[in-house]
Amino acid sequence: MELKRIVGHEAAKLVQDGDVVGLGTGSTTHYFIKKLGERVKEEEIEIMGIPTSYQSFFLANESGIPITTLNEHDVDIAVDGADEVDPDLNLIKGGGAAHTMEKIVDGSAARFVVIVDSSKMVNQLGSIPVPVEVLPEALRVVQRRIEIMEGAPSLRMAERKDGPVVTDNGNFVLDVAFEEIGNPWDLEVELNSIPGVVENGIFTGLADEVLVGTEGKVESFKRI
Repeated sequence: MELKRIVGHEAAKLVQDGDVVGLGTGSTTHYFIKKLGERVKEEEIEIMGIPTSYQSFFLANESGIPITTLNEHDVDIAVDGADEVDPDLNLIKGGGAAHTMEKIVDGSAARFVVIVDSSKMVNQLGSIPVPVEVLPEALRVVQRRIEIMEGAPSLRMAERKDGPVVTDNGNFVLDVAFEEIGNPWDLEVELNSIPGVVENGIFTGLADEVLVGTEGKVESFKRI
């Protein structure tokens, strides 16, 4: 938790007065949003946030960050976490089932900064399943298409409630295990080409910078 706090606070320093900020979802971005709220109160900076989930919406409100939408403003900087980051700064996201809105907000930002602790850095994506958001009516046919692609889909089940996880968009999530992800870009496109898939959790070519919390300090990796 300490590494997450350090890197979240470091990312909050990147936001400038007047920025419209994409507010990611997850345990690391929690620290970023809270620190950003402190800056709003203590430094009186004027910013607006665009949340990527109900979680970040409520936390931003709690923290005193004014909220806006993509229909009203462009995003100057988006800050979000990741479940895996490879050496080319490709990501797997979606552990919190918010990857659809995250990809929309993060992909529209002039600058997209990823914040993680060192455990999320990997040599190759795929040691965890790829989250795939699916329209409920298309669940069976999407599962079959993914199996043809040699993926192993598993419907994500909710905790502390019966039945599957339902996203903020009202859809289901399949967690898809692949033996190997040789080309993340091709797999991202192929999954999104399946009718009934809303979005998947592979983010290729979007991150401009990754801040990594490691041994009490923060390292920065930028896209070449």
